[in-house]
Amino acid sequence: MAATDSLAARIRGLDLDAPVAIRVSPRARRLSLRVDAAARGVELVLPPRYSERTALAFVAGHRGWIAARLAAMPAPCRFADGATVPLLGQPHRIRHVAGRGAPVTVADGEIRVCGDPTHLPRRVRDHLIALAGRELAARARVLAARLGKSVTRVAVRDPKSRWGSCSATGALSFSWRLVLAPEPVLDYVVAHEVAHLVEMNHGPRFWRVVASLVADSAGPRAWLKRHRMELLGYG
Repeated sequence: MAATDSLAARIRGLDLDAPVAIRVSPRARRLSLRVDAAARGVELVLPPRYSERTALAFVAGHRGWIAARLAAMPAPCRFADGATVPLLGQPHRIRHVAGRGAPVTVADGEIRVCGDPTHLPRRVRDHLIALAGRELAARARVLAARLGKSVTRVAVRDPKSRWGSCSATGALSFSWRLVLAPEPVLDYVVAHEVAHLVEMNHGPRFWRVVASLVADSAGPRAWLKRHRMELLGYG
C-alpha cells in the first residue's frame, strides 16, 4: 500500500487534470491504462512487480493519450428532474411529481418520481437497478431452459470493465446499465453469459451456442463498444 501511495503522490505531481486510480493486478503482465468513464479519469493497472520510476514514466508518456480520451468522452448525464435517459433504448424524461404516491412510476415516456426531490437521483437509480434485475433474470432463465440448463442466481452490479459474467456454479452477474441499452443489446449479453453455462470459453463451439440463442451478435457487440462511455456516464 505504501508503495502505491508513493506512486500516486508522484502521479498527482504530473498535473494531468484527471484522477488516476492505481490497481495492482496479479494477472497483469505489463503496465496498462484504462479509461474510467464513471470517475471521468483513468486507471493505471500494475503487475505484482513493478518499478515506480518506470510506472511514472509510463503515465507521463501517455499524457496526450489521456487528454484525448477524456476529451472524447460524452458529457455525464446525471439523474435529475428534466434529464432524459434511455430505458431499454427508448428515451424517457425524468420528472419530479409533487404529492404522494409510488416512489417511481414509468408511463408515457416519463420516469415520474414522487417525494423529497433530494432523493430523486437515488430513487431513479434504485428503480433502474431493480428493473434490470427483473429483466435480466427473466431473459436468462428462458434462454437457459432452451439449453437444458438452469441458472442458480442472477445478480446486478456496476462493474467498470465487463457487462456480464458467468461462474462455474451457474451464477450470472450483469451490469444494471444494460437496462439503458436497446433490447437486442440486452438480449445479446444475456445470451453470451447463458452460453457460458455450456461452454466456459470463447471458442467456436461457444459462439455456435450464442448463435442458437440470439439472431445477431456482431451488431450488439459493436453498439456496446461504441456507446460504452455513454452508458457509464449515467447516474
